[in-house]
Amino acid sequence: MNEKNNKPFVLAVVGPTASGKTALGIELAKEYGGEVVSADSMQIYKGMDIASAKPTKEEMQGIPHHLISFLDRDVSFSAAEYVKLANECIRDILSRGKLPIIVGGTGLYIDSLLDNVRFSEVKNDEAYRQSLYDIARTQGNDVLYAELLEKDPEAAASMHMNNTIRVVRALEVIHVTGRKFSDLKAESRCEESPYDSLIIGLNSTDRAILYERINLRVDQMLKAGLVEEARELWQQSGMKTAANAIGYKELIPYFEGQAELWECIDKIKQETRRYAKRQLTWFRRNERIRWIMTEDFSKKNEIFQKSKNTIANYRNI
Repeated sequence: MNEKNNKPFVLAVVGPTASGKTALGIELAKEYGGEVVSADSMQIYKGMDIASAKPTKEEMQGIPHHLISFLDRDVSFSAAEYVKLANECIRDILSRGKLPIIVGGTGLYIDSLLDNVRFSEVKNDEAYRQSLYDIARTQGNDVLYAELLEKDPEAAASMHMNNTIRVVRALEVIHVTGRKFSDLKAESRCEESPYDSLIIGLNSTDRAILYERINLRVDQMLKAGLVEEARELWQQSGMKTAANAIGYKELIPYFEGQAELWECIDKIKQETRRYAKRQLTWFRRNERIRWIMTEDFSKKNEIFQKSKNTIANYRNI
């Protein structure tokens, strides 16, 4: 694809979980000679395949996928690190004359990448961070969230109380710098993006349709071996990262004999629906997204054709 405004073109496909992003991204990559760069905060980890809905080799249909299954489960990973690696992937894809297609539902990753967010070099305080995680474990996430709400209400409003990783990082930054996390974040958005980017979003006008897709997705994950995968992680004491992932943490009570399996499955579906709602809340703030309401089309190829039309109208090709 030709460049616009002397900037390389980058396509993104976003939306809530179970909306069809993966399949659409692959079809667009086949059509335009593209490669997929994942923007999913859990697909980056090795061994966490089923609950994170990683595309299988068959589903990839020969399309190269980047930033999937490259990190050990006990390694923390930040949005700043994602942006660095994603930019490297994009440069490599462009150098080979291919189209970079960002596909995922982690809004922080996508916005930080396409808005060219420059993260300040804030040093870590491992001891302080661990003390916060200890508080979350012993007293609850709400205690940490209340502290963040007091110290930086704007930052607190931008994240969910149960997103412990982000809440802890915000408090750590405040502790290390003596400044509000939200102020530092605002200062980071001062440089123009190097990309000409188009963002296509998938959604459903009727929330019940999306929720039905989510419930079906969970049922398919169970058939694919979700319980067995989660049990293996649990037995290996590899739940440090997985404990924050929907689809794994809800099964721990079952493994510990404290709940029935059906109760945990219902919890997975409920938490996944809540997560989808949070994803939509994040993405709706981005006025650049060109939304496609999937229920307006009876067949998948019609969604693909609508996406092609959206790209053509944007690129004038």
